[in-house]
Formats: sequence, structure tokens, C-alpha cells
Amino acid sequence: MCSSRALVSVSLLLLGLVVASVSAQGSGTKSPWQTLTGGQPVVIARGGFSGLFPDSSYAAYSLALITSLPDAILWCDVQLTKDSRGICFPDIKLDNSSDISDVYKKRDNEYLVNGNSTRGWFSVDFTLKELANVFVRQGIYSRTNKFDGNLFQILTPEDVTSQLKPPGLWLNIQHDAFFKQHNLSMRSYVISLSKRVVINYISSPEVAFLNSIKARFSPRTTKLVFRFLGQDETEPSTNQTYGSLLKNLTFIKTFTSGIIVPKDYIWPVDTKSYLEPHTSLVLDAHKEGLEVYASDFVNDFPLSFNYSYDPVAEYLNFIDNGEFSIDGVLSDFPITPSAAIGCFAHLGKNASKQAKPLVISKFGASGDYPGCTDRAYMKAIEDGVDVLDCPVQLSKDGIPFCLSSINLIDSTTAAQSLFSNRTTSVPQIKPGTGIFAFDLTWSEIQTLKPVISSPYSQYTLYRNPGNMKAGNFVTLSDFLSLTKNTSSLSGVLISIENAAYLAEEVGLSVTDAVLSALSKAGLNNQIALKVLIQSTNSSVLTKFKDKNNYELVYKIDETIRSIDDITLKDIKSFAHSVVVDKASVYPDNLLFLTGSTDVVRKLQSNKLPVYVETFSNEFVSQAWDFFSDATVEINSYVTGANVDGVITDFPKTAARYKIFGANVMELTMVIETNAGNPCLGDKAPPYMSPVQPGSLMELITPPYMPPAEAPNPLLTLDDVVEAPLPPVSPSGSASTPNSSTAAGPTSPNAQPKIAAGYLLLNLAMLLSALLLF
Repeated sequence: MCSSRALVSVSLLLLGLVVASVSAQGSGTKSPWQTLTGGQPVVIARGGFSGLFPDSSYAAYSLALITSLPDAILWCDVQLTKDSRGICFPDIKLDNSSDISDVYKKRDNEYLVNGNSTRGWFSVDFTLKELANVFVRQGIYSRTNKFDGNLFQILTPEDVTSQLKPPGLWLNIQHDAFFKQHNLSMRSYVISLSKRVVINYISSPEVAFLNSIKARFSPRTTKLVFRFLGQDETEPSTNQTYGSLLKNLTFIKTFTSGIIVPKDYIWPVDTKSYLEPHTSLVLDAHKEGLEVYASDFVNDFPLSFNYSYDPVAEYLNFIDNGEFSIDGVLSDFPITPSAAIGCFAHLGKNASKQAKPLVISKFGASGDYPGCTDRAYMKAIEDGVDVLDCPVQLSKDGIPFCLSSINLIDSTTAAQSLFSNRTTSVPQIKPGTGIFAFDLTWSEIQTLKPVISSPYSQYTLYRNPGNMKAGNFVTLSDFLSLTKNTSSLSGVLISIENAAYLAEEVGLSVTDAVLSALSKAGLNNQIALKVLIQSTNSSVLTKFKDKNNYELVYKIDETIRSIDDITLKDIKSFAHSVVVDKASVYPDNLLFLTGSTDVVRKLQSNKLPVYVETFSNEFVSQAWDFFSDATVEINSYVTGANVDGVITDFPKTAARYKIFGANVMELTMVIETNAGNPCLGDKAPPYMSPVQPGSLMELITPPYMPPAEAPNPLLTLDDVVEAPLPPVSPSGSASTPNSSTAAGPTSPNAQPKIAAGYLLLNLAMLLSALLLF
């Protein structure tokens, strides 16, 4: 159904990528896998890469093959047409994932499906020729619909095998009983198809169907797999619940070689979204000689809080937990299990740590615990962070402590405390009102509770509610003591903001407080632990310039497209490194990357390392180009943009990546303990290649294109130059009690400023061919 020119382009590119991937594989010795056969688990791409492109579309299947392990299996949910032809389509109803309701407006029907009356457009009412006029589209509304204009046709299993030549094909037969009611035989279809196409797997949730075909298929060629549905649902041919059938695996073995189960059959999740102990299902099935495949793996749906929104961590829990490994995973995002299997499994605690990227915490492990608490800091250290950060605030009595915001309402229970009547307005710091750190003494602040931040709560994505108020506030002195006694850390980052306001209006010097604490901790004249001083105010950094052993980090608080040369020279005069936000490296429009900037290159050419923030695990924080996978995003910034460090509120994800981070960047020395890891070597496999910014945008047709946006500003000298810090005033707090007067946003330094406002390398070439037909 695709043009010959498109197929030739796709085939050539795909062949090159698969060969490269296979050549990257290392040869192992004893298998570390605890699967039934001892082989590595297989990746099954449900409808292709259906997490991004329309399910079962040519683009989805193509991208799955590019980004997955070389032996990945393409999954096809088979529906039968009126003329007994099979199609790959995710649901028995066609209207949700196609435009059929627009093409055949009055041809909907109402049928019984699994005993329920269901209205819609059904494949049994259309011939394959009629469906040639129907195009697939994204059927999950939380996923982007920007590719719906590409006119992807409905494919048959024959189309999938002939046009894409996948390493393996999995047919899922979900509704054999329904098609029988319409005088269509799924049994006859799959037997006939098997004479023309190699079918590697056939799954079904119906015992009778699998029994009816078992004599016609050799398990050496085609594995039959029984699909379990919800434990309380009833299997139609035995009239038993799937939960009951699960207790009789010996019976299941009589007609299948494996089972596929929802992932919570193996790792149950309680009502609060925390993991319960794993069941014995995998071990029990393996004892019966049954392979176990798990389904329902997606990156863009909330995971158990135990995984900290990290889909790689979830896969590793199923394939590398020390007790068992499932034999395969069914995923809408096959790049993620491919990386988990091919790169991250079996690394071991003694795996070598590479130099880049520097992993810098954002308020400690603030994705798992309230930021800047002892619990967040200990978790960050446990997770392998390199540099632990402390944003310094001052209490009314001048005690420096670590807290993410000067406004206590942002990260503590201050608004619900006895101090709620201390609400004040400080337009020089922020619009609106707050309860500010400098208005409470340290002893008063200690009566409050910290509160975990959930920056994406508007999407109902909350962080670790079981530890919502866990941990204690930490003084700067205690923070420095903790870091000095932790050998795994390479440095500490002290962030200083609002110094001018505190000095002039409150009578407190935050710079002096920091210098004093560093001196008392013995960190002003040592080299064992690097000290980084960060600020958006160049005048703050100038105060530390005579401390030769400190790294001064300038944070650019605007999203920029570039930096002019005179500004670069000025930054170089007071800073040793620079922090920029992610969009200053890879700008985006409605979460589609539009390209890359020269910001990193210009800074590094002036010998200024670049640290980028903020890397979060929640999928809504990432551009579509990163496939809802935090590891893909980190890898693309490190290997694609060559950034020197990542600032993250989930240090564990970045630290795990760093174990082999330099492997992707032409590492030549193979570490003996990881000799079988294909991510080691001078060429990364496709699933660990950086995205090419802007390539997804090229695949959007004009009617679906996001509205054009004005380019981000150029950073100029006026944005960087600050007035010298004022002397410390003996005056008290200048905040206005109980005022609700709002002001426009200002610089965090209370200084006026001028306002400033590889997809994989071959993906664009591959999928742009789709636009030719």
C-alpha cells in the first residue's frame, strides 16, 4: 500500500541500521538471564511504536524496527473484514483509531462484543477494498495527533511482512468468538496465512481457538501463547475466570508454549500505586516449561511510585531482579525495553563510572522526597549523584539553610501553620504574596514540615505521596558536614539568589554567611571536594572571585537562542561554567523540537562547561522527540549536544546512564565485567543513538503544524551586567504585611534587567519517504 520509492528508501536505511546494531553486539559467555531458555528477553512492539505514531501504521512499525533490539517482534492485532481478509488494527471497533466515521458516515452498527452491546464501525461490515479509503490515526487522546494528516493506510499482515521484513511477527487473535458470530473463521485465516507468511507467535485469550489450531503449527516455527485478561474476567470457552485458569498452568501447557499476562499479575500494585511483593507466577510457569510475557508497558502513563516515573527502572524490575526474568515484554515504546535489555541490565554495583555527564542534583533527590531535606540528600547520595546542591536561604536570625525557595509556602506547611498571618508582599522578589524565610527565625522554621513538590500535578502526576512530608530541614553547616563525610561525591553546589534584596532591605548578607560556613567546614582551602557557587547575579559571583579553588557557575535565567561575543567575554570574566535551561539547547514548539542552538558550542569554545536543567522523569516534561523516556532525553543532550552536566531532581536515572555514558562517546576500552554490553564500544546501537532535533517536526503535515513562534532572544551584555551588591543595611524586613499587591516578574536578584524572553539520525530520511505517497 506504500509507494515503491518509499519502500526502497526505507529498506536501504533499515538494513544499514540493523546490520550496525547486530555488529555492536558483544559475545557473552555464561548467560546472565533467568528466562526459561537462558536467552535475553524479546521486545514485542505493540502495533509498532504506537506510543508516538498511530497504532499499526507503517510509520509506527518502521520506527519500532529502527529503535529496537535487532530481534524485536512486531505485534499485529488481527481483525477480519467482511471478505475474510485480515488487517492489523488495535481494536475490534474501527472508529476510535481511524477516520472511518468520516468516510462512511452512516455505516455504524450495534453488535454484542463479549456479551456487551457495542455500537461503532466494525471490520466485519467492510471489505478490504473499502478500507483502502480509511486512514489510521492516533486513538489515545493523551498522545499527539500531529501525525494524523499523513494518510497512513490500514495494513494487512502480508503488508507488514513484505514491506517491512521484520525479524518476527506476532499475531494477536482477540475476538475469535465474535467473528464466528459473523460467519468468519479466524482459524481458517491464520492457517491460510501461515502458508504465505512466517508467523512466529500467535496469542489469544480464548482456549478453544488455540486448541483448534495447535495441531496445525509446529512450536519450532510458531509459538502459541495464551493471553490472560483481567483475573475476574471470564474466558468464553471454559467459562472460568482467568484468575482460576492461572492456578492450573499444567492445563495451559497442553495447548500453548507460553503465556502473556498483564504486568500486575507479576508485580501487583496496591491502591496507592506502590509495589507489593512479586508473585510466584514467573517461577511457577517456568517450572511448567511455559515462557512468560508481560503486557501493558507504556511510558506515558503513571507508573508505580517505586519507579520514580522512570520506565527503564520498571523494565529492569521485570528482567533483572536477581530472582527471575520474564521472557518478553509487550510495549508501546520499544526503544525503552531495548535499552533496558541491551544496555542497563546486569551492570552491577561495581560497573565503571564515566566522566560525563556530571550529575548535579536539583534540591537533592526532590523527585522522591521533599527537596533540600536530609532524606532528599541521602537519597541523592545513595542514587549516585556527583554534585549535591544547596540553595541557601537566610532565616530572620541569619541562619543559612537549604531550601528550594525563599517563599516558605512553596515547599513547607507554612500556609497551614501558626505563621499563616505573616503573609507579606515583596514585589522585588516575586509577584503576589508569600511567607518569606527572612521573616521567621530558624527555630520557628524548624516547627514547620517540608512538603514534596509535584510540579506536574496539573496532569495528576504526583511525586511519592507516601513521603509527602518526610525529612528534616538542613542548615548549610549540616549540609556541608554531610557532604564532607561522603566519599562518593565529587562536589557541592551552593546556589545564592536575592542577595541584593537581603542586604539592602533585610540587613542580611547571604554571601558572607556562605563564606563563613565554607570556612568553618574547612572547604575554603582544600581540593578533595569541589565547591561550586551558582547565581544568576554576576555581582554575587564576583564576591567569590578571589577564592581560586571555587568554581563559579553563572545561571542564565532566560531561554536564549545564542550569545553575542562581547557577552561571552564578559561571562568569562566572572564565571568558570554556565547553567542554561533545556530549551536554550533544543528549542521546541508545543513539545516538538524545532532544531538546536549554538549556545553549548559557543560557551564551550570559550572554555566554559555547560550544565543544563532541569531533567525530570515525568513524561510530560519531555518533548515528544524523546519518546516519553528520561534516558533518551539525557542521552540526546549528552551525546547529541555534548553538554557537560545535567541538573536533575531524579539523580538515579542520570547516574545509571553515566555508568556507561562515555561508552556512547567512542569509549575504546571495554570493561571486563560488561564485555557483553552492546552499549560499550565506539558505536552505539540504534536504541542509544541521540535524537535529531527537528526531524519529527518535518513529518507533520501543514494542517497539523503547530503555530509559528517568535525565536528566543539573543543574550546580550545588558542581560548580564549587574550593579554591585549594595552594602548590608541595618534596617529590618521591608516586606509589606498582608498585602496582596501583585507586581510583574523581576530578576531573582532584585536587579532590573532587560527582558529576554538525532529523532534518531536517520529517522527523518526514513519516514519522510512516507510523505511521497
